[in-house]
Amino acid sequence: MKSLFLIYPPLAKANEPPAGMARLAGFLRGHNATCTTYDANLHALHYLLSLTPAGNDTWTRRALKNRDRNLQALQQKSTYENFSRYQRAVADSNRLLSAVGEAYGLELTLANYQDHCSPLQSRELLQVAENYQANIFTPFYIEELLPQLLEQGPDYVGISIAYLSQAVASFALIGLLRHQLPSVQIILGGSLITSWMRSPFWQEPFSSLVDHCLAGPGEEPLARLLGVDKVPQGDLRPQFDQGGYLAPGFILPYAASTGCYWNKCLFCPETAEDNPYRPVATDKVLREVSSLCQRHEPSLIHFLDNAISPALMKGLAAQPPGPPWYGFARVSELLADVDFCHSLRASGCLMLKLGLESGDQQVLDNMGKGIDLVLVSQVLAALQAAGILTYVYLLFGTPSEDEHSARRTMAFTCDHHTEIGFVNLAIFNLPLASPEARDLVTSDFYEGDLSLYSNFHHPLGWSRRQIRTFLAREFKRQPAIAPIIQRDPPFFTSNHAAFFHPSFR
Repeated sequence: MKSLFLIYPPLAKANEPPAGMARLAGFLRGHNATCTTYDANLHALHYLLSLTPAGNDTWTRRALKNRDRNLQALQQKSTYENFSRYQRAVADSNRLLSAVGEAYGLELTLANYQDHCSPLQSRELLQVAENYQANIFTPFYIEELLPQLLEQGPDYVGISIAYLSQAVASFALIGLLRHQLPSVQIILGGSLITSWMRSPFWQEPFSSLVDHCLAGPGEEPLARLLGVDKVPQGDLRPQFDQGGYLAPGFILPYAASTGCYWNKCLFCPETAEDNPYRPVATDKVLREVSSLCQRHEPSLIHFLDNAISPALMKGLAAQPPGPPWYGFARVSELLADVDFCHSLRASGCLMLKLGLESGDQQVLDNMGKGIDLVLVSQVLAALQAAGILTYVYLLFGTPSEDEHSARRTMAFTCDHHTEIGFVNLAIFNLPLASPEARDLVTSDFYEGDLSLYSNFHHPLGWSRRQIRTFLAREFKRQPAIAPIIQRDPPFFTSNHAAFFHPSFR
């Protein structure tokens, strides 16, 4: 049987381990396959933070002086009792990364990587691989990752790319592997690769560098590549590596489903990419989560589902997992029940993320959201009464929204400002493969054969520039809304927000 070395590349938020890689490792090891995992994102972050930046300004000198103290602070609960202290630790740590990135002429933060190369153009990614020596992460790859690969000598190296911010660093790694380990077979997977491969314009542009690109769940394709010929009974639970993450304790990420159980919203990427809803049975979820909690003793559980199903919510309320938890949920009649919300809170629920999108009923109806604002008001009130924080997502610029609709969203947010813990503001992107795109006048959103979105002429004249101006000059400056914006954890946003629940602190 052949061996696999799985890598999660930089750069993404490093607050919790990558769930997909842990799931693959548990599956493959449970089938007696040799599988090593390596969170290069986490290790590269610590590597870059250990460097001495060239900047000599007051801020950089202060950040360098307090580097170890700030990193330790982000791993301590007491830091989250003082938002100003937390902000300082995050800002100073980010300043060091930014200063290191400046030497390479790129933008580097705790949450993003951006340079002159476009991750949406395959020819530019191929050039990154060819000129891998110039990438900021290559010294880290050579010093820390390559020796492990040379020692283990795997047959396959798998790279799981979830975000655009990981694409350039991944292709620098691919270039290094092709130069140093020419015989190893390279596999690309992850949610970004899946999105690219399910685009109607996918042309397999990386075939000269990459041996296999896998779309969707990778367990069975990887098992076949490794030569698993029969399936013995084994431990198929996710297997996590712990330590070093920027969070006050281990966060356990867990997906109880793929896809979305509602799956009726217009312009949804899940629909455009034809991702079916596949839930794990509630009793199995509860058993696995309980077992994982006993093994890892997490400080927080992060449910990764697009929306936690009502069945799972009821299961969690009836059989609390132990540690506190949070995740995405759809606005529903179930969450309008104050007694049920109290039972959720008693089960450990600290926060629910809600995809409201708009405070205009007509816009919600046109989007196929399947919710009404009266119900939203009831849900927000019930969750607040139960002591559950809400992280509300708002989306501006959908084809049926105009400036008046956006102002209704602003008014709704103001009216419910005491019930909204945090808010995420986004401008609508039209998925390239969306069935609804054919009814709009479209153009290239970004130049590149790997782009996932189309630009479009807004039928109501509500342009992206107008939306940005409205959000900056009006929405964010509302006296009722500004405090909500200001308490959002910088860079980590919803990934750290639950830590500010009074019971966690």
